[in-house]
Amino acid sequence: MNAYYLLAVAITAEVIATTSMKAVKGFSTPLPLALVIVGYAIAFWMLILVVRTIPVGITYAVWSGMGIVLVSVAAFFIYGQKLDLPAMLGLGLIVLGVVVIQMFSKTAGH
Repeated sequence: MNAYYLLAVAITAEVIATTSMKAVKGFSTPLPLALVIVGYAIAFWMLILVVRTIPVGITYAVWSGMGIVLVSVAAFFIYGQKLDLPAMLGLGLIVLGVVVIQMFSKTAGH
C-alpha cells in the first residue's frame, strides 16, 4: 500500500485522538478515552509502517504539521474554539511548508 495513504490514516487517527482529549474527564467518559487510546495506537502503528518508505524527518514534518492544522479546524467546529489572525497565518505557513516539502523535496520519497 502507498505510504502516503498510510500517512493519511495516521494523521486522521491522531486528529481524532487529540481532538477527543478535551472531552475526557477521567474514566467517567469512556468513549472519548477510547478514541484517544485507539486513535494514538492506530496513528503510531501507521507511522511505523510509513517510516519504512518515507524518511522519518519528512514523515514527522507532514504528520505533525497537518495534525496541528486539522486539530485546529476540528476544535473550531466541535468546540467553537476560534483562532485570531496571527494563529491563522501561522497555520497557513505550516500548510505551505508541507506543500513545499511535497512538491519540491527529493527527500520526500516520491
